[in-house]
Amino acid sequence: MGFRMILDAQDDIEVVADVADGVSAVSKARELRPDVCLLDIRMPGLDGLEVTRQLAGPDVADPLKVVVVTTFDLDEYVHTALRNGAHGFLLKDAGPALLIEAVRAADRGDALVSPQITIRLLKHFDGGSPRTQAAPPSEPLTAREMDVVQAAARGLTNTEIGAELFLSLSTVKTHLASVQGKIGARNRVEIAAWAWRSGVVS
Repeated sequence: MGFRMILDAQDDIEVVADVADGVSAVSKARELRPDVCLLDIRMPGLDGLEVTRQLAGPDVADPLKVVVVTTFDLDEYVHTALRNGAHGFLLKDAGPALLIEAVRAADRGDALVSPQITIRLLKHFDGGSPRTQAAPPSEPLTAREMDVVQAAARGLTNTEIGAELFLSLSTVKTHLASVQGKIGARNRVEIAAWAWRSGVVS
Protein backbone atom coordinates (compact mmCIF):
# COMPACT_ATOMS: atom_id res chain seq x y z
CA MET A 1 0.00 0.00 0.00
CA GLY A 2 2.88 2.34 0.82
CA PHE A 3 4.56 1.74 -2.54
CA ARG A 4 1.25 2.23 -4.35
CA MET A 5 0.67 5.58 -2.62
CA ILE A 6 4.19 6.77 -3.44
CA LEU A 7 4.00 5.75 -7.09
CA ASP A 8 0.41 6.82 -7.77
CA ALA A 9 1.29 10.30 -6.48
CA GLN A 10 3.61 10.76 -9.48
CA ASP A 11 2.12 12.41 -12.58
CA ASP A 12 3.96 10.06 -14.94
CA ILE A 13 3.34 6.77 -13.09
CA GLU A 14 0.14 4.73 -12.80
CA VAL A 15 -0.12 1.53 -10.76
CA VAL A 16 -2.26 -0.83 -12.86
CA ALA A 17 -2.40 -3.76 -10.41
CA ASP A 18 -1.06 -5.17 -7.18
CA VAL A 19 -1.14 -8.84 -6.24
CA ALA A 20 -0.43 -10.91 -3.14
CA ASP A 21 1.61 -13.83 -4.48
CA GLY A 22 4.10 -14.88 -7.13
CA VAL A 23 1.72 -17.00 -9.24
CA SER A 24 -0.71 -14.07 -9.53
CA ALA A 25 2.22 -11.77 -10.34
CA VAL A 26 3.19 -13.86 -13.36
CA SER A 27 -0.36 -14.22 -14.72
CA LYS A 28 -1.34 -10.57 -14.11
CA ALA A 29 1.90 -9.23 -15.59
CA ARG A 30 1.49 -11.37 -18.72
CA GLU A 31 -2.13 -10.24 -19.02
CA LEU A 32 -1.59 -6.49 -18.48
CA ARG A 33 1.98 -6.13 -19.88
CA PRO A 34 2.92 -3.22 -17.57
CA ASP A 35 5.93 -1.04 -18.42
CA VAL A 36 7.61 -2.05 -15.14
CA CYS A 37 7.00 -4.82 -12.58
CA LEU A 38 8.01 -4.35 -8.92
CA LEU A 39 8.65 -7.70 -7.25
CA ASP A 40 9.45 -8.68 -3.69
CA ILE A 41 11.94 -11.51 -3.11
CA ARG A 42 9.77 -13.23 -0.51
CA MET A 43 6.33 -13.99 -1.96
CA PRO A 44 3.94 -16.94 -1.43
CA GLY A 45 3.71 -19.47 -4.24
CA LEU A 46 6.66 -18.36 -6.35
CA ASP A 47 9.44 -16.18 -4.98
CA GLY A 48 10.50 -12.96 -6.69
CA LEU A 49 13.60 -14.51 -8.25
CA GLU A 50 11.55 -17.19 -10.04
CA VAL A 51 8.89 -14.66 -11.09
CA THR A 52 11.70 -12.47 -12.48
CA ARG A 53 13.04 -15.42 -14.47
CA GLN A 54 9.59 -16.20 -15.91
CA LEU A 55 8.88 -12.57 -16.84
CA ALA A 56 12.33 -11.27 -17.84
CA GLY A 57 14.73 -14.22 -18.05
CA PRO A 58 17.07 -15.03 -20.94
CA ASP A 59 14.59 -17.55 -22.42
CA VAL A 60 11.63 -15.12 -22.45
CA ALA A 61 10.75 -14.05 -26.00
CA ASP A 62 9.21 -10.69 -25.05
CA PRO A 63 10.61 -9.86 -21.59
CA LEU A 64 9.08 -7.38 -19.18
CA LYS A 65 11.12 -4.89 -17.16
CA VAL A 66 11.49 -5.95 -13.54
CA VAL A 67 12.72 -4.11 -10.44
CA VAL A 68 13.28 -6.32 -7.40
CA VAL A 69 12.50 -4.71 -4.04
CA THR A 70 13.44 -6.53 -0.85
CA THR A 71 14.57 -6.28 2.75
CA PHE A 72 17.21 -8.91 1.97
CA ASP A 73 20.48 -7.82 0.33
CA LEU A 74 22.33 -11.13 0.26
CA ASP A 75 24.78 -11.22 -2.65
CA GLU A 76 23.26 -14.47 -3.88
CA TYR A 77 19.87 -12.77 -4.32
CA VAL A 78 21.39 -9.83 -6.17
CA HIS A 79 23.32 -11.97 -8.63
CA THR A 80 20.37 -14.31 -9.23
CA ALA A 81 17.95 -11.41 -9.75
CA LEU A 82 20.26 -9.71 -12.25
CA ARG A 83 21.05 -12.99 -14.02
CA ASN A 84 17.29 -13.60 -14.30
CA GLY A 85 16.85 -10.29 -16.13
CA ALA A 86 16.04 -7.74 -13.40
CA HIS A 87 16.54 -4.09 -14.41
CA GLY A 88 17.00 -2.90 -10.83
CA PHE A 89 17.50 -4.08 -7.28
CA LEU A 90 16.37 -1.95 -4.34
CA LEU A 91 16.31 -2.41 -0.60
CA LYS A 92 13.01 -1.46 1.02
CA ASP A 93 14.75 1.19 3.12
CA ALA A 94 16.08 2.94 0.00
CA GLY A 95 13.46 5.68 0.31
CA PRO A 96 10.65 6.99 -1.95
CA ALA A 97 12.93 9.01 -4.28
CA LEU A 98 15.06 5.99 -5.17
CA LEU A 99 11.96 3.81 -5.65
CA ILE A 100 10.48 6.32 -8.10
CA GLU A 101 13.79 6.72 -9.94
CA ALA A 102 14.20 2.93 -10.19
CA VAL A 103 10.80 2.64 -11.90
CA ARG A 104 11.59 5.49 -14.28
CA ALA A 105 15.06 4.09 -14.99
CA ALA A 106 13.67 0.63 -15.79
CA ASP A 107 11.08 2.19 -18.10
CA ARG A 108 13.90 3.99 -19.97
CA GLY A 109 15.87 0.76 -20.24
CA ASP A 110 18.42 1.84 -17.63
CA ALA A 111 19.22 -0.21 -14.55
CA LEU A 112 19.24 1.21 -11.05
CA VAL A 113 20.73 -0.74 -8.15
CA SER A 114 20.74 0.54 -4.56
CA PRO A 115 24.04 2.34 -3.87
CA GLN A 116 25.03 -0.03 -1.05
CA ILE A 117 24.38 -3.01 -3.35
CA THR A 118 26.35 -1.38 -6.18
CA ILE A 119 29.37 -1.06 -3.91
CA ARG A 120 29.18 -4.74 -3.01
CA LEU A 121 28.79 -5.72 -6.67
CA LEU A 122 31.86 -3.70 -7.60
CA LYS A 123 33.86 -5.29 -4.78
CA HIS A 124 32.70 -8.70 -6.02
CA PHE A 125 34.10 -8.02 -9.47
CA ASP A 126 37.18 -6.14 -8.28
CA GLY A 127 38.87 -8.64 -6.01
CA GLY A 128 36.22 -9.14 -3.34
CA SER A 129 35.86 -12.64 -4.78
CA PRO A 130 37.77 -14.61 -7.41
CA ARG A 131 37.62 -12.74 -10.71
CA THR A 132 36.12 -14.78 -13.53
CA GLN A 133 37.55 -14.07 -16.95
CA ALA A 134 35.18 -12.08 -19.16
CA ALA A 135 34.64 -13.33 -22.69
CA PRO A 136 36.34 -11.12 -25.29
CA PRO A 137 34.05 -9.01 -27.50
CA SER A 138 33.11 -10.37 -30.92
CA GLU A 139 34.84 -7.31 -32.41
CA PRO A 140 36.96 -4.63 -30.71
CA LEU A 141 35.20 -1.79 -28.93
CA THR A 142 35.89 1.69 -30.29
CA ALA A 143 37.57 4.25 -28.04
CA ARG A 144 34.24 6.05 -27.57
CA GLU A 145 32.42 2.81 -26.76
CA MET A 146 35.10 2.09 -24.15
CA ASP A 147 34.53 5.55 -22.61
CA VAL A 148 30.79 4.83 -22.40
CA VAL A 149 31.38 1.37 -20.90
CA GLN A 150 33.67 2.78 -18.22
CA ALA A 151 31.11 5.43 -17.30
CA ALA A 152 28.26 2.89 -17.19
CA ALA A 153 30.38 0.58 -15.02
CA ARG A 154 30.82 3.44 -12.53
CA GLY A 155 27.03 3.60 -12.20
CA LEU A 156 26.31 6.68 -14.32
CA THR A 157 22.92 6.97 -16.04
CA ASN A 158 22.67 7.61 -19.78
CA THR A 159 22.02 11.29 -19.11
CA GLU A 160 25.07 11.54 -16.83
CA ILE A 161 27.23 9.72 -19.38
CA GLY A 162 26.12 12.15 -22.08
CA ALA A 163 26.95 15.15 -19.89
CA GLU A 164 30.36 13.78 -18.92
CA LEU A 165 31.38 12.77 -22.46
CA PHE A 166 29.58 15.60 -24.31
CA LEU A 167 27.34 13.16 -26.19
CA SER A 168 23.65 13.30 -27.01
CA LEU A 169 21.33 10.84 -25.26
CA SER A 170 20.65 9.00 -28.52
CA THR A 171 24.40 8.66 -29.18
CA VAL A 172 24.94 7.16 -25.70
CA LYS A 173 22.13 4.67 -26.34
CA THR A 174 23.61 3.80 -29.75
CA HIS A 175 27.03 3.13 -28.20
CA LEU A 176 25.51 0.98 -25.44
CA ALA A 177 23.47 -1.02 -27.95
CA SER A 178 26.60 -1.61 -30.04
CA VAL A 179 28.54 -2.73 -26.96
CA GLN A 180 25.74 -5.10 -25.93
CA GLY A 181 25.94 -6.74 -29.34
CA LYS A 182 29.72 -7.06 -29.23
CA ILE A 183 29.98 -8.56 -25.74
CA GLY A 184 26.66 -10.47 -25.67
CA ALA A 185 25.15 -8.46 -22.81
CA ARG A 186 21.39 -8.05 -22.34
CA ASN A 187 21.45 -4.83 -20.33
CA ARG A 188 23.70 -2.19 -18.78
CA VAL A 189 24.17 -4.22 -15.59
CA GLU A 190 25.75 -7.00 -17.65
CA ILE A 191 27.87 -4.38 -19.45
CA ALA A 192 29.11 -3.12 -16.07
CA ALA A 193 29.79 -6.66 -14.88
CA TRP A 194 31.77 -7.39 -18.06
CA ALA A 195 33.77 -4.19 -17.61
CA TRP A 196 34.75 -5.10 -14.04
CA ARG A 197 35.54 -8.72 -14.90
CA SER A 198 37.66 -7.79 -17.91
CA GLY A 199 39.61 -5.10 -16.05
CA VAL A 200 38.27 -2.22 -18.18
CA VAL A 201 37.55 -0.48 -14.87
CA SER A 202 39.05 -1.13 -11.44
